[in-house]
Amino acid sequence: MQVYFLLALAILAETAGTTALQASQQFTRLWPSVFVVVAYAISFYLLSITLKFMPVGVVYAIWAGLGIVFIAAIGYVVFGQKLDAPAVLGTAMIIAGIVVIQLFSKVAPH
Repeated sequence: MQVYFLLALAILAETAGTTALQASQQFTRLWPSVFVVVAYAISFYLLSITLKFMPVGVVYAIWAGLGIVFIAAIGYVVFGQKLDAPAVLGTAMIIAGIVVIQLFSKVAPH
């Protein structure tokens, strides 16, 4: 579905913006800071479009949940930030929650 494509792009833009926060060094470096702002603006714009087709709670749960999972993975792979067992379990629970919404919720488009 097109709405899921837009939501996926919103998640990718948010993830890229959050990753660039590390490079911006608390907004003291110009171009990474500009990238953060542009990426977040794109993400929120795309997120707003998805709200025409899906309820805000479902959209936000998927957007935030997958954003958390992707940032945790990027932190691990790119920045060498280790995850302990509770962090891995919590991340798995986030993924499980998104799957439950998609499989069983009557408000999520199927």
